[in-house]
This record gives sequence, C-alpha cells and structure tokens, in this order.
Amino acid sequence: MTEKPRRAISPLAEVEMETLEEGREWMRQRMERKLQRLADRQGAISPPQRSVADEGLRTGDHDHDDGG
Repeated sequence: MTEKPRRAISPLAEVEMETLEEGREWMRQRMERKLQRLADRQGAISPPQRSVADEGLRTGDHDHDDGG
C-alpha cells in the first residue's frame, strides 16, 4: 500500500485558510452573542404557554379529521 504524496500548500494558501477559519469563528461568536441577547430580551419562552383562545381552536380540530 503506497501513500499518495501530499501536495505542499503555498504560504499564501495557508494564510488564506487560517484567515478564513478565524473569520468563521469570529462570525460564530458574533452570532452566538446576538442570539443570546435576543433570547435574554424575549425571556423564558419554553415550554410555550397556550392561551385560552388557542385551546378553544384545538377542540374543533377533531371535527375535521375524516381519517383520509
């Protein structure tokens, strides 16, 4: 079993790959912070609470179920 020779990566390509990886991590952290701020603003939403109006609508769901 012979191994395929690895192709050397140019220094410019290596810098580009490192920079792209750093950019992806920066964006991931930025998105995480934004989403956390939004979640903090929204407050606790899980589990969702059903309103009385929603419960009234659900009782009619079975009338439309004709099995097919």
